[in-house]
Amino acid sequence: MVQINNLQEQESLTSLTERHKSILDILQLQGSVSVSDLAERLDVSEVTIRKDLSALEKQNKLYRTHGRAIPISPYIGDRHINEKEKQFVLEKRAIGKAAAKLVNEHDSILMASGTSILYAAKELVDKKNITVISASVSASSLLSQNKDIDVVQLGGIVRESSVSVVGSFAEDMLKYFNCNLLLMGADGVDIEFGVTTTNMMEANLNRMMMNTSQQTVLLVDSSKFGKKGFSKICDVGEIDHIITDDKIPQMYLESLQDMGIEVTVVPTSK
Repeated sequence: MVQINNLQEQESLTSLTERHKSILDILQLQGSVSVSDLAERLDVSEVTIRKDLSALEKQNKLYRTHGRAIPISPYIGDRHINEKEKQFVLEKRAIGKAAAKLVNEHDSILMASGTSILYAAKELVDKKNITVISASVSASSLLSQNKDIDVVQLGGIVRESSVSVVGSFAEDMLKYFNCNLLLMGADGVDIEFGVTTTNMMEANLNRMMMNTSQQTVLLVDSSKFGKKGFSKICDVGEIDHIITDDKIPQMYLESLQDMGIEVTVVPTSK
């Protein structure tokens, strides 16, 4: 009798371990999954799935939110640009190259802040006869080295973490411009909540930039999907074009395309 009980316990533990692995595999593939979907796919009750998710969350292997599970916590804090610039380098370089291809001679473009914007600036530095209005001090400094690029640096308060300007002076300057393209970064892209950043003043400036431009192009590497910053810039549906890398979860790619948003997916393999 004891041997039978031990065998049953071992089988139960094996089943639990395999189910947890399956849950993590599904999350890795999809980026997000509902409790009901997991219950159906793994042929167990929703109560069992909730217990599984609770156990995995305690192990810091996933994050639970509104009846769903995602691989990690969606909430992000502010980090210095020097730290972020060293992350996802291949992805950001490829995104920057794709963004530069959208800029033509005689274009007037707006550039917001962030490391993806800085990588785009590195690809734009050899362009001729364009005008760039920039919130990023680093991007302005780089582009101003080319005498064929007219650079307008927005004024205002310089944020230490992003080395970019925010505030009423920058916002007032935008009233005098009309641009055909805005290149904008973000800290998070959540289909339901929207496009976000970690700073309220930066979010407000970005919204005004969108109003000043005919088209908004969002430059974000795949790690930003499913994340949420403190302050919302806009709904996802207000973005015209998104450039990201080939690690974007399929669920997000399909959702964006269903919304009618143009998505450029760049390869990042060496």
